[in-house]
Formats: sequence, structure tokens, C-alpha cells
Amino acid sequence: MSFNKKTKRWLSIAGIVAALLVVLGIVGFQAAKNILRKQIVDALGPDSEVQTIGFNWSGVEIIGLRVHAPKGWPATDVLRAERIVVIPDLRSLLSSQYRVQSIRIEKPYLSVLRAKDGRVRVLPGLIDRPAKKNEEGAFGSLAVFIGGIKLQDGVLEFFDATIRQPALRLRLEQMQAQVDELRLPALTGHTPFQLDGVLKGVHRDGNVSIAGWAEMADRNSSVTTKLHGVDLVTLQPYLIKASETGVRKGTLDLDLKSNVHRNRLEAPGVMTLSGLELTSADRGWSTFMGVPRQAIIGFLKDKNDQIAVRFLLKGDLNDPKFSLNEDIATRIASSMAEGLGVSLKGVAGGVESVGQKGLEAAGSALGRLFRK
Repeated sequence: MSFNKKTKRWLSIAGIVAALLVVLGIVGFQAAKNILRKQIVDALGPDSEVQTIGFNWSGVEIIGLRVHAPKGWPATDVLRAERIVVIPDLRSLLSSQYRVQSIRIEKPYLSVLRAKDGRVRVLPGLIDRPAKKNEEGAFGSLAVFIGGIKLQDGVLEFFDATIRQPALRLRLEQMQAQVDELRLPALTGHTPFQLDGVLKGVHRDGNVSIAGWAEMADRNSSVTTKLHGVDLVTLQPYLIKASETGVRKGTLDLDLKSNVHRNRLEAPGVMTLSGLELTSADRGWSTFMGVPRQAIIGFLKDKNDQIAVRFLLKGDLNDPKFSLNEDIATRIASSMAEGLGVSLKGVAGGVESVGQKGLEAAGSALGRLFRK
């Protein structure tokens, strides 16, 4: 087969154009990756970094994401992830709402701080960052719908500064989590979620399962929390005061169903303490969770080393006088005392109005009854 000079010339031109398109495609592809990397870093703040970004027609792959913690944060990083895979819905590019089919985050690390004022802070560089002039939030006027976010083999560290200083640290490992139907930036509608993990303890590790839905724009939620075999020593700062008898060993099981509607909390729960051993008393009588120590020890001997307590948490989350920490300690102490056959109602005015001074007065009076 032979070609004349004109045909050869056109073939040469076509070859040059094709080569040029390939070069431009490579350059454009690299430029697009650089632009995407810059947008991710800009969105997460100046303390963030990304090792590599790759993408094809099926999605985007982000390797080595890291967001350093700001000054005063109790951990080195606020977020890390070995690998993130984002699968967009390309058809949504033609609509007013951009849709992401799924986001998979492999081996993430997240640190969360509950500040002294009770405010929970997550990704402070992104969420707490003041908006620029004429800026409509982190996503501008763009509406984004994320079908599902999946976290695999993660670690969550929760720092609680409302309990003590420095902040109490709780570490959840082997975390598997799923969040569905997330609307940004509006955060409207029900967002279902599920989280499972292992809570690290001093003597043993326990299992944690949290599932339900949240409507973050209106602050409504319905959440079921289950703890099984959790080390009681780890959680004792939430249950006892510094002046009370401490825990040497024991485990805690918890089944709590919390509902928040119009900022009002109602959460019935059942807590079971097993194998409880208390530290030695340093005075004639002492209390554990508002109940005389000797009553606890005597009850355990008769109930196969277990104490089951039913309680109800309730209150107005907008009320500055409402403290969830105090409410937990107060209501569990009242329920435990009643479960042991020791009623605090006559001394403190009933379960609904038992306060700190009432518990201390009740403990003092009952201590004299159970003193040995």
C-alpha cells in the first residue's frame, strides 16, 4: 500500500496533533490534580497536608491526609487518614445539587475535644474558622448531598475538659462507622449513623455500639448507646466525685436510649455493674455514687456481684443551669440508692429535685445507719 505526498503530509499533521493532545492531556491531568490538592488543603485549613491525589473516571483517591492540631489542642493531630476514596455522581454535575455517591475513609484518626463550657469541638480549623467576607459558608452557595461516608479500622480519641484538667482521654479503637444521607451545608433531614468500636481500659477493653439518627440543623436526634464489658475504672470520673470511694476493678454494661426534641433531652437507661471492687475507705464511712460504701458491699454479696440500675436523664439543653455530667451522677445515685432499698426521697425531695447538697446530706444521714 503506497501513499502520495499529500496523504503523507496529512498523516504527519494528524500524528503531531495527536501527540500534542496527549501532552496537553497529561499536563491538564497534572494541573487538575494540583488544583484539587490545593482546594482540599484550603478547605481543611493551613495546617493540613496531602501526600498524593489520583483520580480517574470512577472517582478520586487521596493518600496521606493529615490535619495538624492548633495550639492548645490535647492531641498532635485533629485528623489523619491513610486513604480516602471519593466516588462522585457525575450526572449531578448538570443539576443544582452536587451528589457524592460514597466516601470511604481507611484507617482514620480523629481527635474530639469537649471544652470546659461543654461545647464539643471537631475539626476546629474547618468548623471554627471565621468565614471570609461575602462567603456563604465553607461550600458557598453549592448544595452537596453525600450518599454515605464509611470509616474503616479507625481510632477516635475523645478529650473531656469538663471532667478534669488536663482533659480526660477516652480512646476508641477498631472503629467502624457509617454515616448516610448527609446534606451540606444545610445539615437538614435525618442523617442515620452507626458506630462500633473497642473502648480501651485500664484493666480490660470493652465494646461500644452507637446507632440512630440526627437532624443537626434542628438539633434533634434519637440515639441508642450500648456499652458491654467496659472497664469501670476508665469511666469512674463520670460516676463519682473526687471525695468519694474510688474503684479498684469492675465492668460496666449500659443500654441508653436518648431522644432530643426541641433541645429537650429524655434518655431512659439501664446500667449494670459487675465484679465491683472499691478502694479502701480512708475514714469511718464513705460513699460511692452517693450511696454509703457499706451498703454497696453488702448488696454485692447477695446479688452475684452485680448491681443493675434503671435511671432517667432529662432536661433542657438550652438551660445554662443544666449539666449533663451532674445529671448523670445525680440520677444514677438516686436510682442506685432506691434499688438498694435506701430511699433518698425523704431527705432530698425526690428523684426529680435531688441536688448536690441534698445528696451530701442524704449520704451523711445514711452513712450513720450503715456504719460498722
